[in-house]
Amino acid sequence: MLDPYPENRLARVLLWSFGALVLAFLILPTLIVVPISFSASEMLEFPPRTFSLRWYSSFFGSTDWMAALRTSLILAGLTAVVSVPAAFLACVAMDRLGGRVARGIYTFAVMPSVVPGILLAIGLFFVLAKLRLLGTLGGVLLGHIVLAIPVAVIVLYPSVRRFDWVQLQAARSLGAGWGGGIIGIMLPQMTISLVSAALMAFLSSLDEAVISIFVSGGANTTLPKLMFISLRDQIDPTIAAISTLWTGLVISVVLVVAARQKP
Repeated sequence: MLDPYPENRLARVLLWSFGALVLAFLILPTLIVVPISFSASEMLEFPPRTFSLRWYSSFFGSTDWMAALRTSLILAGLTAVVSVPAAFLACVAMDRLGGRVARGIYTFAVMPSVVPGILLAIGLFFVLAKLRLLGTLGGVLLGHIVLAIPVAVIVLYPSVRRFDWVQLQAARSLGAGWGGGIIGIMLPQMTISLVSAALMAFLSSLDEAVISIFVSGGANTTLPKLMFISLRDQIDPTIAAISTLWTGLVISVVLVVAARQKP
């Protein structure tokens, strides 16, 4: 028998060093924004000379920012509520049908995640314009659902594949209907996956900017779009404060998903 290869300490050190450099490259820009958000200056400056909470007060005291925040949270919640059941049904269909039909459904379901966002936004713009839904909450919601379904499918499909359908067949033999069997037997076993899919769908809607820029407007302007407009017209540390709060919310959701996925 072959002896196991001896551990190469140098290779391990180099691998960890490279990983640390990549992690620092990804995280440092975000860490720089945090102290800027507490600056008392009228301009973005790093490091801040004096500290203040004035920009957080400016954000929470602005009716425009609060309206955009409320719109984004409502859209994210509705997106999760609609996209997760749709993704679950698609996963059940793929698992039960199999073969080319399943591959076709999967391709169709995840296609929005591989299409360039700008192309998808342009297409939605013209479709919603024909339907007179531009600038409406329903129109923006439709665009967010299109992007959230692929995320939910990717999260849910492995869990559906692992489900033992013999349990459902046994329930059917005892008089339970398909709906009752799925609700009473299947869904409780998939609670963690369903919650994870809902949180990821919520997060994908919360961070969506490209589609929102094209199809939202007026009273239904989302926070990412208003941030983009603010950056275009005038840059002040309010953007840094919003980015810090947004980052904290995203990290919280990711940590909840990671915690729920632990065995």
